Amino acid sequence: MTTPTWILPISQPGKTQGENAIFIEGLYPSLFSYELGGADEYNLDRERSMADSVQVSDDGLTYTIALKDLKWSDGEPITSRDVEFWFNLVVANKEEWASYAEGGFPDNVEAFEATDEKTFTLTTTEAYAPGWYIGNQLNALTPMPQHAWDKTSADGEIRDHDRDRESAQEVFDFLVTAAEDPASYASNELWDTVSGPWELGAYTPGGEFTFVPNEAYEGEDQPSLSEVVFKPFTDDNSQFNVLRSGGIDYGYIPAGALEQKSAVEQAGYTVEPWHGWSITYMALNFANPETGPLFEQEYLRQAMQQLIDQESISEVVWNGTAAPTCGPVPQKPGSAGTMDGCAYQFDPEAAAQLLEDNGWDVVPDGVSTCADPGTGEGQCGEGIEKGDGLSFTVVSQSGFTATSRMMAEIQSQFAQTGIELNIQEVPDSVAVSQVCEPGAECTWDMSFFGSQGSWYYPVYASGERLFATSAPVNLGSYSDETADELIRDTKFSSDPEALDKYNDYLAEDLPVLWMPNPVNRVSAFSSDITEISPQDPMLYMYPQDWTRG
Repeated sequence: MTTPTWILPISQPGKTQGENAIFIEGLYPSLFSYELGGADEYNLDRERSMADSVQVSDDGLTYTIALKDLKWSDGEPITSRDVEFWFNLVVANKEEWASYAEGGFPDNVEAFEATDEKTFTLTTTEAYAPGWYIGNQLNALTPMPQHAWDKTSADGEIRDHDRDRESAQEVFDFLVTAAEDPASYASNELWDTVSGPWELGAYTPGGEFTFVPNEAYEGEDQPSLSEVVFKPFTDDNSQFNVLRSGGIDYGYIPAGALEQKSAVEQAGYTVEPWHGWSITYMALNFANPETGPLFEQEYLRQAMQQLIDQESISEVVWNGTAAPTCGPVPQKPGSAGTMDGCAYQFDPEAAAQLLEDNGWDVVPDGVSTCADPGTGEGQCGEGIEKGDGLSFTVVSQSGFTATSRMMAEIQSQFAQTGIELNIQEVPDSVAVSQVCEPGAECTWDMSFFGSQGSWYYPVYASGERLFATSAPVNLGSYSDETADELIRDTKFSSDPEALDKYNDYLAEDLPVLWMPNPVNRVSAFSSDITEISPQDPMLYMYPQDWTRG
């Protein structure tokens, strides 16, 4: 794992990476846990969830939630007041919450009411599909220790600050400031009060961290290991060298080293692909004042998509551990995955023809330029001047050999059609390619951050966080009225095909370039450790389940 950099269970922009989610979930579990494809009506994992039950009123507007009888690590009971505390801080600071999208949670909550210490209700502004609301809106609800955190400074008085908007912002600022100092995670008494199965034993910024059991934890998923140490590595090869030497109990085999699978198994490891409920894509920056007008041209997006040989890259570069992405709704985890049914096949000749048919002088192994500017048929399109060239910088993840090889292959294929890609590898490509703020300089062109999948979904794979206009993780500022309508239908419509219609439209419209979707990793874990398998397709990790011997 990469070292987590965020501990507060209110996510911040740029802090939504998987290692942060795993870290926080071990200390401050969200109210609901989910089991993809489970028997529960709402895909809830009732055993692991902190909520005992959820009931939906006949009119679909009110959700009544009862909590299990659990305690904080300091012995205080976990109550509905702790959920209200989280809710109040999010309401007062929603613009700073990474999951916020205008009109979504918490805007769609008409009222929050704690009916007693263990029960509360949420009344929504309109009736939503309960599966979507419980899976994609209430999934963020997380009890936070109001009795320990509701203060505006380290030595401040604990009061009901969160019930006043202005002071709730002060509490939030205090907690965010503390969370922005990872060096103090192991020493700041704020983080001593936890609700999950683990406490933080040790933490080194940029280094390893340790989970130790929370002795006060009374959930059904009690830890059996005395500690779990998470070690970071600079790249996949350095991690693999330690794995082969037996230096870690749970690691992974990089895609470029899968021929050593048998040797790893003979060394005492169980090898298992970790399939994810995910898609992988390359974001295009529609908001870039220079290259955005190019990305607005659907024919150019189509041409670029036809230059990505997803099947060959999946098989050769990723050694069969990736499968093509064809649209925004993931394939079933573990499915074979082919290009069958995809809107666009690999077809370099068709890509070159598309450019020529739309006013471009195609220069193989050079830079194609607009020869016929304008907005008429056969012309380059709005905002494109004569002589403008097809040259882009791609910000891509470093540290993954397969990713580097894939980018080199795509770069070579694009070059043959006169599209120049300059690959810039950085450790955190998401941080470099944030959502563009109106009026701010925003110069990135294309961004790839999918070495272990670009986006892992909650249970219900709708796109309101990714592809809706002004969505919080719509990094490329894609905006399309039809897409917005179809996304809305997935949230409200009783049509069982609503998700399929949304998928089919965006698969063809290309808000991003679809890329080979690798398994999260090919895990290798010591054969004397049980209960790691099956690995969670939504990318959570539950070391409290693991046992040795």
